[in-house]
Amino acid sequence: MHEANKPLSVVVLAGIAASGTVLATAAVGAEVIEESLSTEHLELRLERIAEGLENPWAVTMLPDGRFLVTERPGRLALIDEDGSITHLEGVPEVSAQGQGGLLDVTLHPRYGDGEHDWLYFTWSKPGDGGTATALNRARLSDDALSDVETLFEQDRFSGPGRHYGSRLAWLPDETLLMSIGDRGTPERAQAADDHAGSVLRLAADGSAPDDNPFTDEDATRAEIYTLGNRNIQGMVVTEQGEVWATEHGPFGGDELNLIVAGENYGWPEVSQGRDYGTREPIGEDSLPGMQDPIHVFEAPFAPSGLAQVTSVTFGEWQGDLLAGGLRGERLYRLSIEGEQLADSEVVLDGQIGRIRGVHQGHDGAIYLVNDEAQGSLYRLRPVE
Repeated sequence: MHEANKPLSVVVLAGIAASGTVLATAAVGAEVIEESLSTEHLELRLERIAEGLENPWAVTMLPDGRFLVTERPGRLALIDEDGSITHLEGVPEVSAQGQGGLLDVTLHPRYGDGEHDWLYFTWSKPGDGGTATALNRARLSDDALSDVETLFEQDRFSGPGRHYGSRLAWLPDETLLMSIGDRGTPERAQAADDHAGSVLRLAADGSAPDDNPFTDEDATRAEIYTLGNRNIQGMVVTEQGEVWATEHGPFGGDELNLIVAGENYGWPEVSQGRDYGTREPIGEDSLPGMQDPIHVFEAPFAPSGLAQVTSVTFGEWQGDLLAGGLRGERLYRLSIEGEQLADSEVVLDGQIGRIRGVHQGHDGAIYLVNDEAQGSLYRLRPVE
């Protein structure tokens, strides 16, 4: 039997990492939240692995089966397979006001070979004039981070404390995409000399690659990959190399976008959302030279967290996207054909509250964190 088809409670990831470390088993002793959830193609089980996390923001699985979970107040939790939590030393002092704090976390694509054992994380950095979205990398050393270094910070420190982005996703060439929101000032998303309201493409050391789409334009920041993005909090690079993102609209108008280098996604000149106060439309539905969304979600949704299902464990779901939502407290399965949304299905609807992060582990299961003062790490997998 293929390893991905065995019950997760007994799977042993028997491969040896490049560093010579034996990969560990999947988590054991999880609390069953839903014994069976019926979907169009699968019966699923929802389990809680760990609890007591404060506003967790993102989760990633380490090669040895443990998890890293960021908590917005500024803690990085290392979670063992039995659900025990260790908070790592060495995290920089974040600004946790408003929507700020410790945000996304991801591993270098070659994590495990020793040389590239870097974890990358984003955070809201305090400074003169307010805060900025920043990118750091560090190594994991026992119960602490070591070799911590700031690779990038956006060009302007500002208030208010919202719309930081800030998802990370690796392209096949091992460059890193990083989203930054408009920081609560919509006009900044159309300013080419401003990192706010954009997707950036960075080298692994935080520099701007020479082949970025705007490197020859002196008036545009060299790191910018796309413009006109209000606040992307879900982003994934698929097995096919496509970049998909879920983006917060204002009142309604939450979007699913196919991210293409050099394109402008319109905010605030183009939007299908409305002003929070007046409920009047913001901008036009569509304009020449600006990318239309592939799909606009029904309000309320507030998307955060996006993953592609690649595990054979999930059968007919392979290739589909899973999009989490905060206000809607839903997890959607999105079936893509070509560059269009072919079908969607609600997988979770309120069972775990505000879904902030969605991640497929190397064991084939889907892991989620919920944005709650007493948040948890969950696992979603097919019923055997």
